[in-house]
Formats: sequence, C-alpha cells, structure tokens
Amino acid sequence: MTASPGARALYDELRARGTDHFAACRHVANRLVGILHGCLKTRTLYNEETAWAHRSSKPEESAVAA
Repeated sequence: MTASPGARALYDELRARGTDHFAACRHVANRLVGILHGCLKTRTLYNEETAWAHRSSKPEESAVAA
C-alpha cells in the first residue's frame, strides 16, 4: 500500500474505525480487484486519480452543495 495513496487512505480509514489489519488488507484488496475488473471490462488503463476519485469528496460536502 505504499505505492497507492488512494489504497493507503482507505486502509488508514478502516484502521481508524477499528478494523483489524488483516480485514483492512482484505477490504483494500477486494476494492483493487473491483477496480481491475472495471479496467479490464472497459479496456482502460489504471489511473490512480480516477480509481479513487470517489474518496476525495466527502458525503457531507456534497450534501451541502445539493
């Protein structure tokens, strides 16, 4: 998780919520598999910014803007 800031942020968030290390790693791995599946399905290259873009906006901010 040192190469992906998005994956690291998800891992850190899960750990802060009290998820143990192995469960957090599994969760991140499952998310990465889903992202890989999307890349293969749409025949697009992996892009860190696109893959983790949904994590950059917080639900509270989008609810206020709506």
